[in-house]
Amino acid sequence: MRILIAEDAAVLRAGLERLLVDAGHEVVEAVSDATGLLDKVNEHQPDLAIIDVRMPPTYTDEGIRAAVLIRKQNPDVGVLVFSQYVEERYAAELISENTGGFGYLLKDRVADVEEFLKAVDSVGNAGTVLDPEVVTQILVRSRQQRDLSALSGREREVLQLMAEGRSNHAISEALFISPGSVEKHISSIFTKFDLSPEDSSNRRVLAVLKFLEA
Repeated sequence: MRILIAEDAAVLRAGLERLLVDAGHEVVEAVSDATGLLDKVNEHQPDLAIIDVRMPPTYTDEGIRAAVLIRKQNPDVGVLVFSQYVEERYAAELISENTGGFGYLLKDRVADVEEFLKAVDSVGNAGTVLDPEVVTQILVRSRQQRDLSALSGREREVLQLMAEGRSNHAISEALFISPGSVEKHISSIFTKFDLSPEDSSNRRVLAVLKFLEA
């Protein structure tokens, strides 16, 4: 996989580059600020961009704003936000644009190297990887719960795990319920959200978006 890194911390940037190269990936460029990041993406057309949230020159939200623009202008480029911070508004916008090929991980919560490399592979192959804490903080920021009021407590748990990118099998393991029960809860969620079977290929994504926007 061809990867571009945008990370201002020199040691972490070098460590990421070495880690990815050792895993068989090609790092096309590793930059220390968000200036010209879009130009670099257009130049290299990487499979994946790994981007920090707060970068020079102001160390506020340059990185994640660049991520939003990359998702809009280069939809074929996967974006993995890798940061210490959750920018709830931008995170919700990034997810709502397109759930495929996107990830948001918190540096302090990545347990090991293999977990990170699996996330890289998943996002680079159009998958979705969200740290549960990112999902939680998006929910905390939200003030409107009208769309979720009809759901049972278990249905909310299932929907939150769906928003984290979990498969039905992973949800059943996390909640200690059968795969059949997971399917029934998801079917009930679709019904309560008035999502038509005609939208079968998109209903899961639409349900997650309602969850994040609620």
